[in-house]
Amino acid sequence: MLETTRCYLCGAMDFSPDYGVGWREKIMADLSSYGITWLNPCNKPTVHAPEGPDTYAKLRDAKERGDYDYVHDIMQPIRCIDLRLVDVADFLIVHIDLRVPMLGTVEEITTANRSKKPILVHVEQGKASISNWLFAMLPHSMIFSTWDELYRYLEDVNAGIRTDKRWIFFNLE
Repeated sequence: MLETTRCYLCGAMDFSPDYGVGWREKIMADLSSYGITWLNPCNKPTVHAPEGPDTYAKLRDAKERGDYDYVHDIMQPIRCIDLRLVDVADFLIVHIDLRVPMLGTVEEITTANRSKKPILVHVEQGKASISNWLFAMLPHSMIFSTWDELYRYLEDVNAGIRTDKRWIFFNLE
């Protein structure tokens, strides 16, 4: 069932120690057998608005100089592309580590939630530690304390066992 779906990998980048690369690479490798198309903001499917360690170094330097126009000019297209990736995704996998600031992640979750997309959230510190607000936004059955729980949930979805209202598959053939 997940074959040919598109999944946006949502989570902090600019304040993350590895810029959010590690967990995304692990997910894509672990779930490679499903045939999912990965929409990875660390490796955007476009030549516009590249984002990575060099980008963040330039942004830090610009902030230190007080060149906020530069920060805006660099971040505005990154934001547009990432939100467009959320738009075209069929579902999201979100990684939240409460120790890492994640403003873009919040906007991406909100954008996807308005479309009632399935949003699977892994919380590094455990499900019980997440903001009560997220429990109001999303079905709690889609919030997980461990990656193994999230993987088991996706196994059920792939097998056609999950009937959560947000999972809608189209036959476009």
